[in-house]
Amino acid sequence: MVKVYGLGVLYKGVNSATILKAAYDLQSFSFFQRSSVQEFMTFVSKTIVERTQPASRQSVKEGEYMLQVYVRADNLAGVLISDHEYPNRVAHTLITKILDEFSAKVPAANWPTGNETTIDFPVLPQYLVKFQNPREADALTKIQNDLDETKIILHDTIKAVLERGEKLDDLVDKSNSLSMHSKAFYKTARKTNSCCNF
Repeated sequence: MVKVYGLGVLYKGVNSATILKAAYDLQSFSFFQRSSVQEFMTFVSKTIVERTQPASRQSVKEGEYMLQVYVRADNLAGVLISDHEYPNRVAHTLITKILDEFSAKVPAANWPTGNETTIDFPVLPQYLVKFQNPREADALTKIQNDLDETKIILHDTIKAVLERGEKLDDLVDKSNSLSMHSKAFYKTARKTNSCCNF
């Protein structure tokens, strides 16, 4: 199942990373495990950001989790923690979007000294909910799914025509709109089984 467990905005200092804002969805863990899991996710997020060079992205696999990290050139960093099924491209698109909005709302002068209590960025939990479904969250993925559905419909239509007792070979022979070259090509291709195979 596709799942995002956490989103974080961090500042990469000289010696350590500081969490400026974070949101977690830990409903899939038992009530007694949630604080430990959140602590671990915070620790791993800081550690990965500290070990990522500015102006670079990383995808790190840890057990059954994936950590997507992006540290910008200005040392503002974003972390997305998900399961393995969450698409990397969608994760990095979300991180970039969050960091752009964060930098527009929170002045850069506040980043080095800020922390979760002093920084106001209330939209992070909303993004965590919205981006649980990567198909809805990413326009390119949504378009690809729509195209796949259309392709399935087209294949079903051709199959339906053939199921009515008509063979594609008979249709080609009856067609007046196909030139002799097209018919010859179709028959040759049919013989070699390289195309036009339904």
